[in-house]
Amino acid sequence: MTRSQDVAARLTRVEGVRWSARAVDVDSGRTLFELDPDRVQDTASVGKIFLLHRLLAEVDDGRRSLEDAVTRRPVEWMDNSGLWYLLQADELSLYDVAALIGAVSDNTATNTLLRVIGIDAVHAHTVALGYRHSGLDDQVRWPIPPGAPRTLSHATAAELVQFCTRLVSRADLSASSCDTLQRWLGAGMDLSMVASAFGLDPLAHYFFDRDIWLWNKTGTVGSVRADTGVVMSPRRRIAYAVLANWDRSADDPRDEVLAAMHDAGAAIRAELAG
Repeated sequence: MTRSQDVAARLTRVEGVRWSARAVDVDSGRTLFELDPDRVQDTASVGKIFLLHRLLAEVDDGRRSLEDAVTRRPVEWMDNSGLWYLLQADELSLYDVAALIGAVSDNTATNTLLRVIGIDAVHAHTVALGYRHSGLDDQVRWPIPPGAPRTLSHATAAELVQFCTRLVSRADLSASSCDTLQRWLGAGMDLSMVASAFGLDPLAHYFFDRDIWLWNKTGTVGSVRADTGVVMSPRRRIAYAVLANWDRSADDPRDEVLAAMHDAGAAIRAELAG
């Protein structure tokens, strides 16, 4: 059995879970593993990457500066994911707002930045980049009111791997903006999924540790686990996306999903070592 077949078999052994997964060697283009890579999945917070990308595109165009200050509004307050809701400061620079999104998937920061940028602008930007089956659907809301989108974001593993590959290859944005976005995502503190196999410090893994360098973005709600990013050794760069969706029931497969995602990460780590 090939490594690709082994990963696909491990994922499909988790009953009742819908998967979309792909891992690709950035430089050779070789697919390391995949499973239904074109399946559209609920990706929770992963779609915030399209908001950050749009912000940096506007910076490249000279329409904004990351030093511009923005003030959060009470209606944008959201707890759970994030830190800003615990902080006293109501005003931050756009750079700091974006850094909070990259590091802790900050919901309040997401809502504030989305008000500044505009959801329609994010949608148009995402389509212009060529992504037809992925995007940010809405601001963060809870509870979700009638008429609002039922998902925060959606994506396929194939398009997320394409996004990651183009970002690490410095396409679509200036070199400095590509580096900035990777730095924000490199501060991400959620290593509970695919990245759990890499054995990295969750608070400090942007730069080599054990010859591994990682940046990623995750998404989590009750019936979703999603992880996408780029993991590098001194010799190789691998872009990946592993997305799991399931129906809520009494038999919560979360532990099995996380174990399977860890195994996908272990396969990537073995490729890096090889």
